[in-house]
Amino acid sequence: MKRLLFVAAAIASLASPAVAETIAITGGKLVIGDGSAPIDGGTVVIRDGTVVAAGQGVAVPAGARTIDASGKWVTPGIFAGFSRLGLSEVDAVDGTNDKSGGRSGFSAAIDVAPAIDPFRSPIAVNRSAGVTRAVVAPDDGAGIFAGQGAIADLGADTDPIAKPRAFQFAQFGEAGAAAAGGSRSGNFLQFRAMLREAQDHVSGSDAFDDGLLKKEDARVLQAVLRGEQRLLIHVEGANDMLRLLELKRDYPAIRMVFVGASEGWRVASQLAQAGVPVIASALNDLPATFEMLGATQSNIGRMKDAGVKVAIGMINDRDSHQLRYTTQYAGNLVSLQRVPRASGLTWDEAFAAISSVPADIIGVGDRYGALKAGKAGDVVVWDGDPLDLYSAPTHVLIDGIEQPLGNRQDRLRDRYRTPQEGALPKAYQH
Repeated sequence: MKRLLFVAAAIASLASPAVAETIAITGGKLVIGDGSAPIDGGTVVIRDGTVVAAGQGVAVPAGARTIDASGKWVTPGIFAGFSRLGLSEVDAVDGTNDKSGGRSGFSAAIDVAPAIDPFRSPIAVNRSAGVTRAVVAPDDGAGIFAGQGAIADLGADTDPIAKPRAFQFAQFGEAGAAAAGGSRSGNFLQFRAMLREAQDHVSGSDAFDDGLLKKEDARVLQAVLRGEQRLLIHVEGANDMLRLLELKRDYPAIRMVFVGASEGWRVASQLAQAGVPVIASALNDLPATFEMLGATQSNIGRMKDAGVKVAIGMINDRDSHQLRYTTQYAGNLVSLQRVPRASGLTWDEAFAAISSVPADIIGVGDRYGALKAGKAGDVVVWDGDPLDLYSAPTHVLIDGIEQPLGNRQDRLRDRYRTPQEGALPKAYQH
């Protein structure tokens, strides 16, 4: 019975206003999120969940609820460039882990959207740290193609999907080679063969020569071949990136995005020339694998300097739970500017790399990632510099609706921080 009460309380905690208010956030240091410098004494006005104005000298509409942000920072919500948020509670417990297609037999056709669970505790934890949207990708499946990812919002409601089937996710390099039988040559050949099978499906062929794809997988890949659905590819090594760029020349309609890209700096000019954007791990500086021997914290800065469109992501870096580290990673890239011979980002570039740039790369920049008229009312008010480790949100709005900042970890801390003699409170008692 107590467990049922706990579940009921969790459901009730996800309730939110049915209609967004008209809200004006005034007096703060305003960050638009597009790479421009912060604006002192700025104002943001949100109506019906959408930004209608942001900048200096913006009039506050009559009847609007006002949030005084004097002495604080006002920014777009953090847009996490890569995650598995909402797909796992405890990675090592199969019953709570829905990151991959498991033994279903499907690959490209897997759709993670139905598995993104708004009741997972990491959603509230990361929302309270200012993360409002996240790219959510499937994990490794039975083959090279892992399936279709989604854009999720972290609002305290029961509908976490902002855009389903936003992209296809695939593995290349060491992970892809493992999925293809243990060979990079096999990985490259199988990748091409799968794309050819998908093309055969268009021609009406009922029998595939190689049998690498189920019909449903082949059908879904049509959107990738036509360039309607982006193809996010996990790739770390420079040579593997070059091979993928060769493949792109054979399939020019495919809109590739490289994820991870620890050695991207080595081929930055080729990436820029090909127009392939990157969602990179920010602080990889040790050769965790042989394909990452060239890892350096200057990776993102060097790619940015070469003209590559690059955002910050967290693939295989506590990407189910700790998206709140995103601001710390961006801040570290700013600090890197002060290290001799290192390449980092300016403050304005770093914040854009966790707001407007990932939204643009994933194809939703028209709606998310910056405080501009017509974009979603995802706004965070911070008590200090948002890239400073000691700063925290005082208000979080998603689609113009103010969100609760508490989470289960906070409640557990408060419950047990001052132990008293006698029995401790029960885990599911509220």
